[in-house]
Amino acid sequence: MSRRPAALLTPRFALIVGSGFAYFLALGTVLPAVPQYVKHRLGGGDIAVGVAVGVLFVGAVLLRPYVGRLGDRFGRRILIVSGAAVVAVSVLLYGAVESLPFLIGARILTGLGEAAFFVGAATMVTDLAPVDRRGEAISYWSVAVYGGLAFGPVLGEQLIDAGGYGAVWIVAGVLATLAATLGFFTREVERPAAVGAGGGGHLLNRAAIGPGTVLFSGLIALAAFTAFVPLYVDDVGLGSADVVFLLYGGLVLVVRIFGARIPDTLGGRRSGVLALAATTTGMTIMALWGTTAGLLVGTAFFAAGASLLYPALLLLALGGAPESERGSVVGTFSSFFDLSQGLGSLIVGLVAAGAGYRGAFGAGGIFAAFGCVGLVVHTGRRRARRVRSSEMGVLATEHPAP
Repeated sequence: MSRRPAALLTPRFALIVGSGFAYFLALGTVLPAVPQYVKHRLGGGDIAVGVAVGVLFVGAVLLRPYVGRLGDRFGRRILIVSGAAVVAVSVLLYGAVESLPFLIGARILTGLGEAAFFVGAATMVTDLAPVDRRGEAISYWSVAVYGGLAFGPVLGEQLIDAGGYGAVWIVAGVLATLAATLGFFTREVERPAAVGAGGGGHLLNRAAIGPGTVLFSGLIALAAFTAFVPLYVDDVGLGSADVVFLLYGGLVLVVRIFGARIPDTLGGRRSGVLALAATTTGMTIMALWGTTAGLLVGTAFFAAGASLLYPALLLLALGGAPESERGSVVGTFSSFFDLSQGLGSLIVGLVAAGAGYRGAFGAGGIFAAFGCVGLVVHTGRRRARRVRSSEMGVLATEHPAP
């Protein structure tokens, strides 16, 4: 008789995913507003747009490894509630003073809250998941992440047209408050005792560095997409980015929901290679085919890659560390996400200033290709180490020490 699989889609799991969707919908709502606000209201250029978009991740990339260790020691719930509350307050401040330095300061504050919420919520999702369904759990969680980041911009565009930038900041603040409220009703999961403060005493968990580096390279394409698609649509005569973000979000949801078991079935390595190949293809199409059709076809390939990349690589990272370091792994791994959007936004902003928006998309494709090579090299080295360890164990058994 076959063993019944452990339950995953429980009310507790749904609550944390719901909180995540409200939170990332808040962040997604401001995605198209920030570039347009900087360019049209504050008079900034392409580099200023890249800085304003990417600076959110500066505070987050520095804080995530610390909050991962705190989550292992004190629990995930406090990170979820406090992080969402900080984001709610900070986005309400965006339009308080019409000044680029003020906006940058508020965005850094948003990044600090973003770091705490993401680590707390993403780690709690893995706490709730059976080990053999962890990739599936990460896929469902990332529906909230990418669904919010995909459909939020559509909401943001509508709010800009209906009520201006102030309406965007207010709605985003309300959504982040809703995320904090839902997070308040979550309950901690009993976990193994943490080793030290997580990560074996290291600030950066070593198991997450390799997969995180690949994530950094692969998601520079996302920085180019989110920063410059709202501006590039004018060049191809589309007028609004709504349809692009709807296509992106819809495809991500389809793959994440109906392909949730892909990372568990194929494994992190194969899923990651597939994701990076699709991302490279999508960005290359957008760079070389400068029409509305090229933008939409490229977006379709890019969405397919984005839907698989994060679950595949996080699965690899979690598989290389003990259960007691789960928060530390998520904190370290997700800091590479922030780094890709912070440093990546600056990189693609510089490229766009010199080579245009299509040049920025091309740069995203090149970095994704580098990430694909890096993933193959990293997993090859990990496999070789396992083989050597196994061989040494066999030798020790056959020839025990006197």
